[in-house]
Amino acid sequence: MEDRQKTELFESMAIPRAVMKLAVPTVLSSLVMVLYNLADTYFVGMLNNAVENAAVTLAAPLLLAFNAVNNLFGVGSSSMMSRALGKKDHDTVARSSAFGFYCSVIAGLLFSLLYTIFQEPLLTVLGANEETMAATMGYAKWTVTFGAVPSILNVVMAYLVRAEGSSMHASVGTMCGCFLNILLDPVFILPWGLHMGAEGAGLATFLSNCVACGYFFVLLYVKRGRTYVCIDPKKFGFQRHIVWGVCAVGIPASIQNLLNVTGMSVLNNFTASFGSNAVAAMGIAQKINSVTFQIALGASQGVMPLISYNYASGNIKRLKKAFFFTARIAVGFQVFMLLVYFFGAGTWVRLFMNNDEIVAYGAAFLRGFCLALPFLGLDFLAVGVFQACGLGKNAFAFAILRKVVLEIPALLLLNALFPLYGLAYAQLTAEVILAAAAVVVLYRLFRHLEQRYQRKEPSPAEE
Repeated sequence: MEDRQKTELFESMAIPRAVMKLAVPTVLSSLVMVLYNLADTYFVGMLNNAVENAAVTLAAPLLLAFNAVNNLFGVGSSSMMSRALGKKDHDTVARSSAFGFYCSVIAGLLFSLLYTIFQEPLLTVLGANEETMAATMGYAKWTVTFGAVPSILNVVMAYLVRAEGSSMHASVGTMCGCFLNILLDPVFILPWGLHMGAEGAGLATFLSNCVACGYFFVLLYVKRGRTYVCIDPKKFGFQRHIVWGVCAVGIPASIQNLLNVTGMSVLNNFTASFGSNAVAAMGIAQKINSVTFQIALGASQGVMPLISYNYASGNIKRLKKAFFFTARIAVGFQVFMLLVYFFGAGTWVRLFMNNDEIVAYGAAFLRGFCLALPFLGLDFLAVGVFQACGLGKNAFAFAILRKVVLEIPALLLLNALFPLYGLAYAQLTAEVILAAAAVVVLYRLFRHLEQRYQRKEPSPAEE
C-alpha cells in the first residue's frame, strides 16, 4: 500500500512546509496537554487549600512515570515504523505498531496493579505526609489505579498514528481528551459542582483519557485498509528484529523518563521540608514552566518521523535541513518565553493561587527554571534526532548525563548552599552543559552520516 501524499510529505515537500505540517499539530497537542495539567492546578488552586494543591504536585512523579512506558513503546515503535517506511518495509511497520500497542496495554495493567498494592509506602517516598496523604491518594486513585491504561494507551496510539505522517489526527485525538478534561475539572473540583477537590481533578483526567482512546479506536476503524497502523493481535509477537528495533530506542527513552521521576522526587522531598506552601508553589512554577517545556518536546517529537524516514532512505541533506529549520524556530521561541516568564513571574504564579507567601516562593522558582529553556530546546531536539535515527546509546548517554551526573548532584549542592531557592537552578546547570555536548555530538553525527552514505555503508543502528 503506497500513500502518495505521505510519500510526498517525507520525500519532496518543501522543508518548512513539511516540518510545520508534522510539528505544529504535535506542538499544539503538547500545549493543550499542558493546559489541561494547568487546569488541574488552576481549579484546585481556586479552593485556596495548599494541601489539595500539594496533592497534585506530589502525585506528579507517578504520572511522569507513565512517560517511561509511553517512550518505551511509543517513541520506540514510532521510530521503528518511520524507519521501516523509509525502507518500504510495510510488514515491519505493521508488526512494530502491534507490538507497541499490546505491550503498552500490558504495561499499564502492571503499573496499576503495583501502585495499588504499594500505594502508601510509595507516596511516602514521593514526599506525602500525614497532612497530604489522603488528598494525594484520592487524586492518584483515578489517575493511576483506574487511569494508568487509558493514560498510557492514548499517548502511545498518538505516537503510532504520527509515525506514518498523520500528525493532525494524532493531535486531534490527544486534544479532544484534553479539552474534555478542562471542561470537567471545575464541575468535579469546585464547591458549586461535586466539590471533590484534588480527587475530582483525577476523575476528570481519567474520563478524558478514556475518550481520547475512543477517538483513536474509531479513527483506525474508519481508516482500515488505508493506514499503516495495525492493532491486529495476529501481528503481535516477539520477533527478534522488532523487539530489538523498538527497545534499542525505547529503553533509553524510558530510562530518561524514569530518571526524570527520580529527579522530581528528589526535588519534591527537598521542598516538602519547607512546608505545604513551598510544595504548592514549586508545583505551580513547574506547571507554568512546563508549557514551554512541552512545546520544545512537541517540536522534537513532531519532526521525528521526517528525520527517521530520510535517515533510513539515505537523504541526509534533507534530514539536516529539517533539523536546522526546527532548531531555529524552537530555540528562538524558548528565548522569547524566558523573557516572558522571568519578568512576569509573580503575575503568572498569582493566576493560580492568590497567596502572598506562595507567590513569593513560586516567582523565585519560576525565574530559576525559565533560564534553562533555550538550552533545553536544543537538548530535546538532539535527543529527538538520536531516537529518530535509532541511536539509542546516544539518547541513553544524554539521559544519564542530564540527571545522574548533572541535575541530581546539582540539586544536592545548590540546596546545601542556597536552601530551597537554589533548587530551581539545578536544571539550568545541567542543560547548559548538555547543550554544549549536543552541538559537538550532532556535528560529528551529521559529518559521519554524510561520509557513510557517500560510501553506502551500513547504518550505525546496523553496525
